[in-house]
Amino acid sequence: MNKHDAGLTVTNLYTEFATPGEPLVIIRDLSLTMQRGEALAIMGPSGSGKSTLLYTLGALEAPTRGTVLLGGTNPFTLAEPELAAFRNQQVGFVFQEHYLLPQCSALENVLIPTMTPGGKQTAEGAEKRAVELLERVGLTERAGHLPAELSGGERQRVAIARALINRPPLILADEPTGNLDRHTADKVAELLLELHREENTILVLVTHSVELAKRFPRRAELVDGRLEFAVRAD
Repeated sequence: MNKHDAGLTVTNLYTEFATPGEPLVIIRDLSLTMQRGEALAIMGPSGSGKSTLLYTLGALEAPTRGTVLLGGTNPFTLAEPELAAFRNQQVGFVFQEHYLLPQCSALENVLIPTMTPGGKQTAEGAEKRAVELLERVGLTERAGHLPAELSGGERQRVAIARALINRPPLILADEPTGNLDRHTADKVAELLLELHREENTILVLVTHSVELAKRFPRRAELVDGRLEFAVRAD
C-alpha cells in the first residue's frame, strides 16, 4: 500500500435530496485529501451539511455521486456485509451523544466493536487493548461502572476509547463536546487530539465551537456545500 492509499481521498462529492422543485444540494463538488497524522476541524451553521459529510466519509450515507477512498478502498462499492466490516475496522465514530449501552460496564462498552465477526483481535488481545485505552483516558478505576454511574465527561472518554479499540485509520467526531460544560469540553478535546497524535489517525471533527476548532492544525467552514479552508492564526 503506498502513501496515497493509506489516506483519505474524496473526489467531486455531491449529496442531493429530492424536493418538489429542484433537488436540494447539500454537498457540492467537494474534494479533500488527508493522510494519517492529519487533523481537520469543520465548522458551519446548522443545516449546512456537516454531519451529512461526516457520515459520508464514514460510509454511513452514500453520496449522490463522487468517490470516497479510505486506504485505497471505495466502501460504497462493497456488499453490505463487507461494508459493515469496513466501517467497524476502518472508522471510529465519536458522536455528541455517547451511545453507550446502559447495561454494559465501561470496559464492556469499549470492547463492543471487537465482538463482530471477522475482527482482527483475539478476545485476550482486545481486552488488553481496552484496559490500556481506559487507562489512557483516565478511567482505570471506573472500568466496571455502568454509564449511569459516570459523569458526562467520563462517558465521552469511554466513547473515545471505544472509537479507537480496533485501531482504525479514520476517526470521525460529530460535536463530541456539544453536551459538556466548558471545562470538561476542553479536557475531552485535549484528550481526543492527544490520542489522535499517539495513534497516528486521520481525525475529522465537526463543531460549532470556534475555540475547539482553533485547536486543530487545519480547519475549514462548510459553505454552500464546499469546504473553505482557513489558515490557522497562532
